[in-house]
Amino acid sequence: MDRRVVITGIGGLCGLGTDAASIWREMREGRSAIGPIVNTELHELRVRTGGEIKALPEHDIDGRQLVSMDRFSLLAVLAAREAMRQAGLSSKDGNSYRFGATVGVGGCGWDAIEQTYRAMLLGGKRAALLTVPKAMPGAAAGQVSMSLGLRGPVFGVTSACSSANHAIASAVDQIKRGRADVMLAGGSEAPLIWGVLKAWEAIRVLSPDTCRPFSADRQGLSLGEGAGMAVLESYEHAMARGATILAEIAGAGLSADASDIVAPTIEGPEAAMRACLADAGLNAEDVDYLNAHGTATKANDQVETAAIKRVFGQHAYSMSISSTKSMHAHCLGASGALEMIACVMAIREGVVPPTANYREPDPDCDLDVTPNVPRERKVRVALSNSFAFGGTNAVLAFRQM
Repeated sequence: MDRRVVITGIGGLCGLGTDAASIWREMREGRSAIGPIVNTELHELRVRTGGEIKALPEHDIDGRQLVSMDRFSLLAVLAAREAMRQAGLSSKDGNSYRFGATVGVGGCGWDAIEQTYRAMLLGGKRAALLTVPKAMPGAAAGQVSMSLGLRGPVFGVTSACSSANHAIASAVDQIKRGRADVMLAGGSEAPLIWGVLKAWEAIRVLSPDTCRPFSADRQGLSLGEGAGMAVLESYEHAMARGATILAEIAGAGLSADASDIVAPTIEGPEAAMRACLADAGLNAEDVDYLNAHGTATKANDQVETAAIKRVFGQHAYSMSISSTKSMHAHCLGASGALEMIACVMAIREGVVPPTANYREPDPDCDLDVTPNVPRERKVRVALSNSFAFGGTNAVLAFRQM
């Protein structure tokens, strides 16, 4: 019989705050962190807004490790350390080969790559010595393992905007299969780099001002940086040490559109949500809150709404839905991890975070998206949707313990 997997610690940082408690406080109040980007040389960019972390928290990371980290790895390590502190756990408390980590990232170490290209092409210099280990997508997982002494299953996961949910689902599998007792899982991303922003401009999906999911006047997504991590444990391991259990990861559903590299389908997200409910042993009517992918592009929000209606039927109009990307922006590979914080805390506190910046109803997006104002509601089960370029879909179910 598969082992149950529970969450005993969460950590995160993004434009909303530099710890999970601050992020949740801002989410709960419906405050958006999307604004002018100040820490990046923007040059001739048209879009100059995003969800930026203005200043990092103080930390005691060893300088020798710090120089080998790109920003996305540093964010992951800071979030992982916070999650372990809340869990009251250390790899020294048991067999460190039973502690692992999976970290999702949509891209890689963009800052290291851009600095190297600028040095070579504009300054006539050589590539920096540590460019490769700083830039590789799996670097964040490796840095988390080194920082916390995790010697069990450790690997990076990359599936664009579904990376964090895929990483969490993969961590759950490690515990259920008996390969680990404890896994750090989540995602990290630091895309507020000139070259990356310029590339996103070319796709013509960036909003000129802010992110308005499901609002009729939405103009596209806003990019953000951040990281979110959770301590996952087998239920038996958590109970044996008297841990406080925040929520259970009840199930996961994965699918692929197998259709188009950027255009979403209704069938792919629908299949992932149905698979998640089946994996968790839930009926559609059991879900109280759904944290939508909700990017604020015209196509995504319409397709996601249609898929939700197919899966939940009439109950789609009874449950609460919101897109917290309206507040922390689209943090790509980290988005699902920040949305995990929203789901866990909605269950813990009985408050549904709103969809901020909402202005005009869209007849094609006619579900209750919790516009602008948080709602008190008993949340026993929450779902989190992540859909990505490439048609890769990952849905997680969280349940009250």
